[in-house]
Amino acid sequence: MGTERSERVTVHDLAKAAGVSLATVDRVLNGRAGVRPATVEKVEAAIEAIGYRRDFTASMLARARDIRLCFILPDGTNQFMAKLADAVERAGANARAERGQFTLLRVKAMEPRALADALDALAPEACDCAVIVAIDKPEVHAAVARATGRGIKIVTLVSDLPGSARRAFVGVDNIAAGRTAASLMGRFLPEGSTVGLVAGSMELIDHAERVAGFRAVVEAEFPTLVVKGPIEGQDEFTPTYEKALGFLKENPELGGIYNVGAGNAGLVMAINEAGRSDLRVIAHELTGPTRAALGSGAIDCVIDQDPDAEVRAVWAEAKRLVLGPDAAPAPGEIEIKVFLRDNMR
Repeated sequence: MGTERSERVTVHDLAKAAGVSLATVDRVLNGRAGVRPATVEKVEAAIEAIGYRRDFTASMLARARDIRLCFILPDGTNQFMAKLADAVERAGANARAERGQFTLLRVKAMEPRALADALDALAPEACDCAVIVAIDKPEVHAAVARATGRGIKIVTLVSDLPGSARRAFVGVDNIAAGRTAASLMGRFLPEGSTVGLVAGSMELIDHAERVAGFRAVVEAEFPTLVVKGPIEGQDEFTPTYEKALGFLKENPELGGIYNVGAGNAGLVMAINEAGRSDLRVIAHELTGPTRAALGSGAIDCVIDQDPDAEVRAVWAEAKRLVLGPDAAPAPGEIEIKVFLRDNMR
């Protein structure tokens, strides 16, 4: 009965099996010039024969430069984006050990021109992979295409950009998130109730998908519910407060509200000012305002995504895009978490 080797197969083993020098193995593994085709074939045959797998951490440490990620996130009062920015800083500190270099740029929220300009300013000499919270507008699609043409890999984060030149998306399944909200709201409210929808902007794919998922479940499973809106508060405190207050006054029959975006502090203020503590409210992202509102009962349920897990997944995608698909395990699906007052962290 044979025994399996417990040691990892090394480049020394590969060089010996191929009958070449370590320098030649290094040139073949890194795709450098100066190796005859017959020698490349010998090394590749030896890789297959002895089951050699590259140590990509060591490979990155040996690179002449870092893998450079440029995160472009919206600025403003969106608490979740602030959490995401903090997650970038934490993950960036850890990635330095793997020759990862993270930079963070904040641009004006809901401004496609600002996002496009930031992308256009990136040079491939300073950025291998750009990570954006996408806005589904022609100028953003065009900027993504231009950046891709310059050799920059684009990853969308939280909100996707289907049909664009982006290489990967990291985020929750937003249709499933909207469906989750509808399943809960349909159980919270009696038949024939009216639900109001609040969004940041329907030009954000994540918001549009959440609304679509919500409507699909209401239509299929809770057909007596009436859905109104969405109003759009630009994911900011003041516009959300003002529009939500007007929405509540114009629709006193509302029994529930589902906010697919941010601006939750403004929404809660509007609900309190309107004297509508009876409303069933579902919101997104466990932030300071939503945590406090869960505790007070102003919000019944928060659907959450983990920014730290998302940034780690972006780093894995970047390694795969820059070094090859074996450089890191494919990121798993980002979990959707549901919080009530009773199970807050």
